[in-house]
Amino acid sequence: MNTSLSLSPVILSRSNTSTCSPEPQHMSLAVILCLVYVLGLLLNGFSLWVFTCRIHKWNSGVLLLFNLALSDAIITPLTPLMAAYFAMGNWIFGKFACQLKIAVLSVHFNGSILFLTLISIHRYVTVVHFNRSSLMKRKSFVKKLCAGIWCFLIMNSIIYGWLLPVTTEDNHRQCLTIHQTKLTNAYFTINFVLFVFWCILPLSVSVFCYGRLASSVSRINIHSIKGQTVKAKSMRMIGICLVIFGLCFLPLNVVRTIGVVVKKYYPEKCRLMLRLQTAYYVCYILAGINCCLDPLIYFFGSHNFIKAFRRSLRTITMRRNVEKKSDSESLTQSVNGNVIYTVSQSI
Repeated sequence: MNTSLSLSPVILSRSNTSTCSPEPQHMSLAVILCLVYVLGLLLNGFSLWVFTCRIHKWNSGVLLLFNLALSDAIITPLTPLMAAYFAMGNWIFGKFACQLKIAVLSVHFNGSILFLTLISIHRYVTVVHFNRSSLMKRKSFVKKLCAGIWCFLIMNSIIYGWLLPVTTEDNHRQCLTIHQTKLTNAYFTINFVLFVFWCILPLSVSVFCYGRLASSVSRINIHSIKGQTVKAKSMRMIGICLVIFGLCFLPLNVVRTIGVVVKKYYPEKCRLMLRLQTAYYVCYILAGINCCLDPLIYFFGSHNFIKAFRRSLRTITMRRNVEKKSDSESLTQSVNGNVIYTVSQSI
């Protein structure tokens, strides 16, 4: 639901009163948005294939990674609708499509943040407290936990879809935008709930877990090849996770929070809203890059995923070599056949 407070473009309109009216965004933003999410779909689609078809024995860590990939991939089918909405500034897809958009966005962003946080907790428990028993190490518990999280995410998304209906502003139908004047108070309240519980709290937990993990990994014996490999991969994973939180989610929440404050207390400052709009869409695209960065976590965070990935590459390479060899043999047989036929005709 982190994208739920979309800041549609605005212009300064003055005719005895000061109002901010929706205006279409530049087409390049919609194109970049589609490219980012299509790339994310390809990467996460391949990751889901590796998880489901190439990894036969799952542990608790793989379960969390699979659910993260699933939450990243579900947003892609709605990306063309969002891109069209950004370009037109007018929602033309109906009430149900708007509610579906709200629900999917809520599940996508909240799910990504929640599973990233759980992955950080899981890594902290398995590495820092490797010799202690923990529920996060039990596959059966993590499976139930993930099922409960999906139920919570779905119910949460339905509530948001009901609270934030389509409205008409200046002859433009608006869906999930800050220009819905009737919903200003609702957006203001929801934003701060999201900012505290879906940004600050998960970020704090992740920073704590990865801080302790980095401290623990720094003490690994790097004189052995295995120690060097483990330390390098662990540090890369820590860096990627913190970059995802710091680059993808934090700016989006900060800019959106400023936007709802300006909308509530300074609605006449349209030029400021226009600048915030530009900043927000940049942050929106950065948030989408999360889908492209998460597959790196699968690679650095799961030994089973790495082995399955390498097996897949070997299988693909072998198939291509067999096909090339078969094509080469067919070509040779064809050439030899033509030569024999030509010689026999000459005789």
